[in-house]
Amino acid sequence: MTRRVVITGLGALTPIGNNVPDFWNNMKAGKSGAAPITKFDTSKFKTTFACEVKGYNPADHFDVKEIRKYDPFSQYALVSVREAVADAGINFEELNRDRIGVIWGSGNGGIQTFQDQMKEYCAGDGTPRFTPFFIPRILVDIASGIISMEYGLRGINYCAVSACATSNTAMIDAFNYIKWGKANMIITGGSEAAINEAAIGGFSSAQALSKRNDSPETASRPFDVTRDGFVMGEGAGAIILEEYEHAVARGAKIYAEVVGGGMAADAYHLTGTHPEGDGAVLGMEEALRDAEITPDQIDYVNMHATSTAQGDNSELIALKRVFGERQSLSVSGTKSMTGHLLGAAGAVEAIACILGIQDSVVPPTINTTEIEPEFKDLYDFPLAKGKSKEIRYAMSNTFGFGGHIATVIFKKI
Repeated sequence: MTRRVVITGLGALTPIGNNVPDFWNNMKAGKSGAAPITKFDTSKFKTTFACEVKGYNPADHFDVKEIRKYDPFSQYALVSVREAVADAGINFEELNRDRIGVIWGSGNGGIQTFQDQMKEYCAGDGTPRFTPFFIPRILVDIASGIISMEYGLRGINYCAVSACATSNTAMIDAFNYIKWGKANMIITGGSEAAINEAAIGGFSSAQALSKRNDSPETASRPFDVTRDGFVMGEGAGAIILEEYEHAVARGAKIYAEVVGGGMAADAYHLTGTHPEGDGAVLGMEEALRDAEITPDQIDYVNMHATSTAQGDNSELIALKRVFGERQSLSVSGTKSMTGHLLGAAGAVEAIACILGIQDSVVPPTINTTEIEPEFKDLYDFPLAKGKSKEIRYAMSNTFGFGGHIATVIFKKI
């Protein structure tokens, strides 16, 4: 018998809210998280804004020793996981922790630590004075290890890395391991803390970032004819996945069910998506097969929609190849509010899908006023604010540099 996998806990630390309720309320209201960068001097940078986490103080969550040991991306991970664990009402002492795992994700890991330590070394006299925590702070997999240590979880434990598809990749792996009977519960999600000189400079050089410095809050505008690139974001999203009977036995509340996951590759370009959306089509079709449903059963698609010219168009082309012309299908790009959280994007967008299912709300795309003419009449594009609609099945797309594709489908329960 196939084991069902459900969501029993959520946690979020994002540019539009430092917990799940604030995040969701601001998303439904169409709040932008973009503002001038405060983390470093941007006077010589082409892009001077991003979607930073606001009001975050590590001392509110960690002691001095922990702050020394944990890069911000690991801190963000733990903060979101603690919220998810509390939300799920988990008492690990009462559960078999050999059967509980962590599959986390990050695209850049401890890039802040790497940058800061190398700057100090290069500014010095050549004597290496690296912190003894340098290596563990920068490792991409360290967040999953830290989470397991926090709760004494001895099950499956690793970090998935597939650039901006990372969180969905981690979620699909967690879904499959539970479905296959390898675990009863897995904490999954992703975190990213890459608003620094190295990441902003690198993405800017790749011509990927918006340069709308005079109006940061309107810069991320998926599908719009005037879009000029994505807005960097940071933060974390945590999701507790649990085998259905295990969740019922402990009296857990259940948000929704994970029913399908599809992974594929564009096999096309180092950073660009396939112009005809070949990989995206494969990923969506595989997710639909896995869920054993047809395209007409999907009510909402949370698009990858980074607000880049080629990326948005290729995804819409892929959508048309899978769903045809269907004006009842609601689609939105929530990165218009959160910015692009890179490896954490899928987790945060999954939370938007899950809460959309629970509350019967389609999150909006903000800032977009003129959708590409060839696509504007194909689907329902809620703009500015969320709209009421029953969502039985929601699909979430994520794509990453290297051609990585990961699509997840959630079901109302």
